[in-house]
Amino acid sequence: MAQSRERVPVQILEHDQIASTLAARIAQIIRTANSEGRAAVLGLATGSTPIGIYRQLIRMHREEGLDFSNVVTFNLDEYYPMAPDSIHSYHRYMWENLFEHINIPRENVHLPRGDLPRDQVEAHCEGYEQAIRDAGGIDFQLLGIGKTGHIGFNEPGSGVESRTRLLPLDTVTRRDAAADFFGEDNVPTEAITMGVASILDAREIALIATGEHKARVIRRAVEGEPDPDVAATYLQSHPDATFYLDPAAAAELTRVKTPWVVGEVRWSRELEIRAVIWLSQATGKSILKLDNYDYREHHLSSLLARYGSAGPLNGEVFNALISKIRGKSKLPESKRIVVFSPHPDDDVISMGGILNKLHQNHNDIVVAYQTSGNIAVFDHEVRRYLDFLRRFGRDFDLGDGRIETLTGQIEDFLNNKHPGQVDIPEVQRIKQRIREAEAVSGIETFGMNVEQACFLNLPFYQTGKVRKDAIGPRDVEITLKLLEEHRPELVFVAGDLSDPHGTHRMCLEAVEAALEQYSGPVPELWYYRGAWQEWPVSEADVLVPLSEDELRLKILAIYKHQSQKDKAPFPGQDDREFWERVEERNTGTARIVDALGLPEYFAMEAYVVRRGGQPVEVETVSTSALGAPPSMRRSTDRPSGVGMGSRPEPEGGSDEVGEIGGQTVRG
Repeated sequence: MAQSRERVPVQILEHDQIASTLAARIAQIIRTANSEGRAAVLGLATGSTPIGIYRQLIRMHREEGLDFSNVVTFNLDEYYPMAPDSIHSYHRYMWENLFEHINIPRENVHLPRGDLPRDQVEAHCEGYEQAIRDAGGIDFQLLGIGKTGHIGFNEPGSGVESRTRLLPLDTVTRRDAAADFFGEDNVPTEAITMGVASILDAREIALIATGEHKARVIRRAVEGEPDPDVAATYLQSHPDATFYLDPAAAAELTRVKTPWVVGEVRWSRELEIRAVIWLSQATGKSILKLDNYDYREHHLSSLLARYGSAGPLNGEVFNALISKIRGKSKLPESKRIVVFSPHPDDDVISMGGILNKLHQNHNDIVVAYQTSGNIAVFDHEVRRYLDFLRRFGRDFDLGDGRIETLTGQIEDFLNNKHPGQVDIPEVQRIKQRIREAEAVSGIETFGMNVEQACFLNLPFYQTGKVRKDAIGPRDVEITLKLLEEHRPELVFVAGDLSDPHGTHRMCLEAVEAALEQYSGPVPELWYYRGAWQEWPVSEADVLVPLSEDELRLKILAIYKHQSQKDKAPFPGQDDREFWERVEERNTGTARIVDALGLPEYFAMEAYVVRRGGQPVEVETVSTSALGAPPSMRRSTDRPSGVGMGSRPEPEGGSDEVGEIGGQTVRG
């Protein structure tokens, strides 16, 4: 069966379904324990992953009377050293996000202490283990997973017999936490964590992972051999452990990525395209050169049988892929378009190429920057602008003293600011205006103007901290107002889930909620991805070619975001500047397309297109002469000889070549 390589049960659900499913399971455990007159003992986790579960539990308490008065909790871990009232403390996280909203007695809450003298830590850890035993053991343990495969803070090398202890943090873990601490240098080097044995003692375990950035370690944890270097693999031996994954986190599992390798599949057009691309890459052959032997030797005999031989199948997929390529002449013209940009640079980073082309095509474009992005501005940028203000005031004789007073107050704050401390409102506002000015300068690179920039400044982001509030009615209301005013025919949104602190996911949630209330016709949704990765060619509905000059112009627009240049405050796991990532990503997509045997371009952007939640049909080349099944044929006037081994000119002919400049057509 397709799951045969998986060594632990896996549930693949949408992000919100994971939260509702696990919240319901926890509620069931609590209600059962309450009915039996005993305590329900829960092991809890922190981070962005379980927030949705905690919000559901709070709702159940308020609306359904879920009673936490006999619940006992044990948290997995805490940084060391760490004061409990610090904004980075897991103590504070748990009280703000769960405990203070439910009726759990304070004495029933157990969290490792990061504020003890070092010589008391070992005794504290032993006492923590004893408290778990005294409570009768943990009924249900909630886990996340780090990029190193750690559960809790059980870093590579953690033994299966390990118990609660103080241990050093892995470099990767500290880099992952850098966003929360406003820099890796501010991240503690140690943490107190439950051990692997402590976790495995729980009667039931649920591990949650969401987002593309977790996909590789999830595959290792689910399909790999148990390994001390990946603590999550130890869960394979537990009698009741389940991994709950969203589709993005599950993307590298064999049954998702290459299901034909592990069993029979039900072939769809999307799966056929994915399989043929995979085969092309596995064999090192272009699509039109794949033969019957290649398909049979790579577990694709059933796909080959649908077409009779490799030629018709190759042609069908080749034509489907080439129809995705759209230069400027095949992109929308004279349409009303809203581009939603989570941060004030995601527009040019992720879709600067198509934004330039859409502007040239005389579309009515509004770029809506959803958040201020102010937490991603270094303090030294503020100091630079303070110096400018002083000089400006002297040059133009603005001598009422207000500039000097204000700049002095701000500098006093910055001089005494602690790492990670929330900025005062004046500093937050300056950082916001820095990002706004950069955003306007960015789109002006393409000939657009300041009137086309709209700064929504959604309330959920305005915490001054990395951790944000939940998307609320006001966020949706502001987004909906923009949609009602502009009545877009096309909407561009960030569809990636890999940004370090979840803002893209939350901004997408706000747009989707607003569209549910929108009174106008459902617009076409174009999903782009952020600075971390691009849509795979197999998933993309539209591939937009860029010439060398167009990519250079896009990079110039990214340069306008000076506060994010040289070293971004939140770089994720990639130290390269955003323009460097973009250059590699866009030229890399073009290289993949070239290797598949399609026309060669200098660079490419990729988009997924939906209308009303459904894929938009992309016109493909006719294959009626190729022997494809009737359900897969398309009625267009394009030549059908492609599938017989020829390599066509790109759709659009010389107009397309002249338009994108950097295209080379071979053969």
